[in-house]
Parts: sequence; structure tokens; C-alpha cells
Amino acid sequence: MEGLQSLNPTTPSPRYDIIILGASGFTGKYVVREALKFLKVPQSPLQSLALAGRNPTKLTQALKWAAHPDPPPSLPILTADTTDPPSLRRLCSQTKLILNCVGPFRLLGEPVVAACAETGCDYLDICGEPEFMERMEAKYHDKAVETGSLVVSACGFDSVPAELGLMFHSRRWEPPSVPNRVGAYLSLESDKKMVGNFGTFQSAVLGVANMDKLMELRRSRPRRPRPMIPGPPPPKGPMIEHNKKIGLWAVRLPSADSTVVRRTLSALTENPGGLPGVNEGPEHIAKREAFWSTVKPAHFGVKIGSKSLLGVLQFITTGMFIGLLGRISFGRWLLLTFPSFFTLGWFSKKGPSEDEVQSATFKMWFIGQGFSNGSLASQGNAKPDMEMVTRVMGPEIGYLTTPIILLQCALVVLSKRDDLPKGGVLTPGIVFGPTDLQERLQENGISFDVVSKSSLPS
Repeated sequence: MEGLQSLNPTTPSPRYDIIILGASGFTGKYVVREALKFLKVPQSPLQSLALAGRNPTKLTQALKWAAHPDPPPSLPILTADTTDPPSLRRLCSQTKLILNCVGPFRLLGEPVVAACAETGCDYLDICGEPEFMERMEAKYHDKAVETGSLVVSACGFDSVPAELGLMFHSRRWEPPSVPNRVGAYLSLESDKKMVGNFGTFQSAVLGVANMDKLMELRRSRPRRPRPMIPGPPPPKGPMIEHNKKIGLWAVRLPSADSTVVRRTLSALTENPGGLPGVNEGPEHIAKREAFWSTVKPAHFGVKIGSKSLLGVLQFITTGMFIGLLGRISFGRWLLLTFPSFFTLGWFSKKGPSEDEVQSATFKMWFIGQGFSNGSLASQGNAKPDMEMVTRVMGPEIGYLTTPIILLQCALVVLSKRDDLPKGGVLTPGIVFGPTDLQERLQENGISFDVVSKSSLPS
């Protein structure tokens, strides 16, 4: 009966607002640092916090690092292991919300989702692995709806800037104009040589290794409805693009962003007014429906850009190594043993220094093409006659932007739970779109801007 404790109305309220699982990891300690900014602040919904993981000593060290230069607060340190389901159910019985920072999620994430879905505990993570996210939806969505567990992956740089950035862009197309296609161009910038998180690289390698499983999973599931997008689908275009408008050379980025956005747009097609809140009032119903009525679907893709052609060739070379070697076990061993060599120095087992993290920023440009009047889209040989450029900007993506996003999503869950869906395995966009998450991110260093609107030559 342990796993059902939180469903029993006589069970005392959870002791903690949030438990951060995997708090001593590379990203986890930055999540702790971000959480401490909001702990017990007046009017903050975060009044109690605990840290969890396998090694209490490392958790204590992570808390000390996160609190520096202040002395660490006295927080509960809880022992839990993803190989020990009872320990995970104990965590769920003690908290309203688990923030899962333990990856790769393909290897370590499912037991945590299972425990939350079983007990009705809410769950957010920073996963960017499409196969894991879609498998969790297939296996646990119905159970999570039944128990009232809100399970939302990709609550970090993957994939909130893409989701909220597309919604921000889409809503700028005021009637009668409509978008047809939106390309997101990611530019990572730093005045120092930046080294990526090894966990991110490991997830990419395992993603290639499991690509067949993802395709098999998608074939086994019912086809989801596709949104009606005005006008023809966009042309494929060249492999390497030079976009002079934003000064970038770019190549397609096989990130989770496109698949997460597609899942959100499918959910919106099935539920044009969005998903109802578990206990929302008339005011929020009107706000939610009004918000979604202004979000217009579009063909969406993501590219990674560089100011030089050489930079894009480096992206391609790294992608080729991962694509070729990631499919065989010995190749994966080589990639994961010598990440710096096969990524031309972009990823390392040591991760970046604090100076490198603080010096890095990102820009994500959204270049949309569409029609000044929706009626033009239905005409034969219709070509977009209007272009709009918007942009999302923020600090370093893995250790700064991701914790900011995760914590703001968590604060929305804690403070606006009645306005959010009862439960289910859902995308960030469909859950947080009509909330004040964008405004919260803007207050914490992530900006959303309109850059330009212009007519396209006929």
C-alpha cells in the first residue's frame, strides 16, 4: 500500500513542496542553486525543499557549492536510487513535486516516472530524449491521468525556448495574416571555448543507438491528428544554409524540439481550447481559451548556426561521427570513452568551468514566412508574401537557462496547480502555454523579442 499513500485522503499533506532528485549531478547542483533563490522568499510558493540521490555526502557537497558564498541552509538530505522503486515511492509520498535531474533518462528515468504516475505525485524533468518521452507517454499517460500525476518532460532548454518561442512568434501574426512555416536557428555564443555536458553527449549517442526503437514505437501507436496549416509545405532546401538576415551558416539540428512541438500541436488539434485545469475557475477558462485561439500552427524545424562556415562543418563532422559510430556497440564505446576527440573538443567528461558557463549565451531566432491574408493560402501556387523574425535570448543553455526554466515551471505548478491539467504525460507547451511562464522567464533573464516584419518579393 506504500505507493498509494498520497491518494488516501487521510494521509497527511506532503512534507516538502519540491524534492530535487539527482541534486549532486553536473546540472543538478545548478538546479539547487537556482532553487535556493526562491526558497522561503516572501510570497514564494516554494517554502520547503529536500535533496535526494544515492550519495548523501555528494548531496551535502552540492548544497554547499550551490549556497556559496553563503553558508548552506539546513535542508533534508534523502537517499533514493532509481534501481530501488520503494525508495522512489517514499520520495513521492513526501513531496508535491519531484524535479528529476538524473540522466540519461533512457537508462534511469522510467522508474521515477512510474513511481510518480503510481502515487499521484507531480513530476518535471530536463530530458531532451524523444524516445524516452514518447515511451513514457505510451506507458504511463492513462495511469497518470487516473492518479492525478502531472508528468512533464523537456522542462529545460530542451524544449521550452522552442515551444514558447514558437507560440510567441505565432501569436504575432495578427488576423488576417497567418504563418505557414517557422524555422528556428540556434546560435551558441561565448568569448571562451565552451565545453558541453557529457550527459548531453551520452544522450545523443544513445539516441542514435535507439533510433530503430523510436521508429518502432511510433509505428505501433495510433496516428495523431495533424494541425491544418494554411498553404503548401515548405521546400526541403539545401543541407547547409547561409541565412544573411541573421548572419548565420546553419544545418539541421536533430534535437527534441521539433518532436516536442509536434506533440503539442497535435494535442492542440485534439483540444482546440487547450486542456482544462483540474479545478479552474471561469476566469481562467476564458483566459486559456482566448490564449489558444491566438496560437496558429505552422511547419516547424530547428537548425544550429554558426557565424562561420567552418563552424557548421564542425557540427556536421561531429554529427557524422555520432551517426556512424553510435549504431554499433564498439563505436559507442569509442564515442563515450573519447568524447573530446570525436566532438572536436565540444564535449568532455569534465564539463565546463564556472567561467565558461558564465561567459556563454544563446540566441534562438524564429524566422517565419506566411500570408498577409489567410485567403491567399488557398489559391493555386500560393507562395508566402510576408516574413516575420522573432528571437529568444538567454544565458548558457545547459547550466543556467535549463535550471531557470525548470524552477519557473516548478513554481507555476506549485502556485497554479488548480489551473493545470489534472494529470497525464504531457508536453511543456500544452501545460504551460496559457500560464505566466513566459513572463516569469523574462523576469529571470530570458527575453522574447520581435525583430522585424516585412513583405516578401512576389
